[in-house]
Amino acid sequence: MEALFKESPHPDEKQRQQLSEQLGLSARQVKFWFQNRRTQIKAIQERHENSLLKSELEKLQEEHRAMRELVKKPSRCPNCGVAGDVAALATQEQRLRLENAKLKAEVEKLRGTLGQSAADGVTSPPCSAGSVSVLMKSRSPLDDYDGTFLGHDDKPRILELARSALGEVTAMCSAGEPLWVRGVETNRDILNYDEYVRLFRRDHVGSGDHLAAGWSSVEASRECGLVYLDTVQLVHAFMDVDQWKELFPSMITKAATLSVISTGDDGGQDGVVQLMFAELQTLTPVVPTREFYFARYCKKLTAERWAVVDVSFDKPETDVRASSPVRCWKNPSGCIFEEQANGHCKVTWVEHTRCRRSAVPPVYRAFAASGVAFAASGVAFAARRWLSALQLQGERMVFAVATNVPTRDSSGVSTLAGRRSVLKLAHRMTSRLCRAIGGSRDLAWIRAPKGDGGDDIWLTSRKNAGNDPGEPQGLIACAALSAWLPVNPTALLDLLRNESRRLEWDVLLPAKSVKSCVNLAKGKDRANCVTAYAARPEEEEEEEESGGKWVLQDVCTNPCESTVAYAAIAAAALKPVLAGHDSSGVAVLPCGFVSVMPDGLESKLAVITTSRRGDDDELAASAGSGSLVTLAFQVLASSSPEATLSSDSVEAVTGLVSSTSRNIRKALGCQDW
Repeated sequence: MEALFKESPHPDEKQRQQLSEQLGLSARQVKFWFQNRRTQIKAIQERHENSLLKSELEKLQEEHRAMRELVKKPSRCPNCGVAGDVAALATQEQRLRLENAKLKAEVEKLRGTLGQSAADGVTSPPCSAGSVSVLMKSRSPLDDYDGTFLGHDDKPRILELARSALGEVTAMCSAGEPLWVRGVETNRDILNYDEYVRLFRRDHVGSGDHLAAGWSSVEASRECGLVYLDTVQLVHAFMDVDQWKELFPSMITKAATLSVISTGDDGGQDGVVQLMFAELQTLTPVVPTREFYFARYCKKLTAERWAVVDVSFDKPETDVRASSPVRCWKNPSGCIFEEQANGHCKVTWVEHTRCRRSAVPPVYRAFAASGVAFAASGVAFAARRWLSALQLQGERMVFAVATNVPTRDSSGVSTLAGRRSVLKLAHRMTSRLCRAIGGSRDLAWIRAPKGDGGDDIWLTSRKNAGNDPGEPQGLIACAALSAWLPVNPTALLDLLRNESRRLEWDVLLPAKSVKSCVNLAKGKDRANCVTAYAARPEEEEEEEESGGKWVLQDVCTNPCESTVAYAAIAAAALKPVLAGHDSSGVAVLPCGFVSVMPDGLESKLAVITTSRRGDDDELAASAGSGSLVTLAFQVLASSSPEATLSSDSVEAVTGLVSSTSRNIRKALGCQDW
């Protein structure tokens, strides 16, 4: 009966009769067993939902109190305290914040230079070369680390902690009920936290005491699936911080290996324990990133099974305080890799974290599971999103070297070298876009002055003094807008991929028509592809192939999120890449969209019932759960890295975001939202 329940919680009369005959029970007994089982699972889910609703109520009450206090105060200048015009003061405040952000960046740059000079001759913890350039933009994670760095006396404790975490993760990957309960609506595993405490935390504080210690949520999730990479490749990629970042460009903004506690047997990965830092993000500037310090342990279980386990290594109750940037804590989490036929690998992923409350807009709370006491619905940092991203990158790596790709899925490039070069350029473009629009504190986002559209647009800037040939040299301005649209993510993605409708929304195309000149598939879903469009005026058809600007577009989609990155590239620079030449010197400044589905809402029967106007029921009925969309533009504000961001540059980049947002809403028929 348990096996049948997992497949079908509501068996029909014929199935119940078959069970009755097999088990020697009456049909009535079988019927009531299934009813009681459904009631039991529903009770567990209701406890989770009650915790979520209670947390949401507390947040709304806090926001209400804050708004009441704000209303009592008169509109005054934030600097001098003099009352004045609200709009004028807001504009002045935004300009001052821009100048302040630039000054902070200059101070941090000088601080990094002085720190490096002062540390000459001093041995520092090993850190990969690829991570150093990213981390030096603000401060090293070791500078921000609020705990005590581990010495030789702490190594036995870390090794014991890692071994204990390995046993816990291995058990959680294979366990069924009552530890994991299958959700009837979402068909995903839900952790029974009381059972977890009973099994693994007998000497631990009570399941609610973490809230008193400053933690506002416990998030646990489990997912299983096939990845198109072999086990050895995955193990090496997870233990090399640069490769790990490349596997998850939409999730990891910064990562570093801080120290190696134990080396592997025979120079391999078996038995390696290393201390690591990582900053994780969602693809929007309005959701704060999560920072972790943890120990990673790699262990070969059998000839065909490996485990990679993460666990935070200090006491959160003492070392994580309100002023510390370390807002999150990893309970034992990780993966079990099992070798399969044809070079595939079965991955079972468990993600289990504790986090403190952070400011997240209401529309993102279901997706991020922010502030939920015991969360299972949020997907932003859950095992489901990790595994979906890994599967997507595995397919990309396989397609980059495949020689049997159908012609319809590989047009415009005649050689395997050309295909690999184009896919590499597209991957770099998407990775840069993802790391440019997250909520990392390195980016110093501020709200831009509101224009006619009234949208909340976020603004930041950075400088490239010529040390990075992958993007234009000078001062780069970036603007981003995050919004909810009442359309299914698939419908939005179809619009962005439709060649014939591109001119409806793309404000960067001065042409009257576009033509797809290159189309390369990079996954079993044909929506995952790289396309190059030639843009031209209709009256100059003969110049299409020989010159002008092309638009390179990379589409990445999985069940959790879709990314559309694109950039205008001169045909003269792109054609050598099509021929197989190195693309690392091609400077790109990508723009694009990130479309994600608010998890937890897709299972509701009536998420959208009417439009805001109340007269567009047909659209509302077909919209489904809706989409969370982040739209970002990057422009070269000045070719001089020493330039300052002018009001004209701010107006230009925010205008591009506003215009594109209006075009998208109009094309989708939801301009009133």
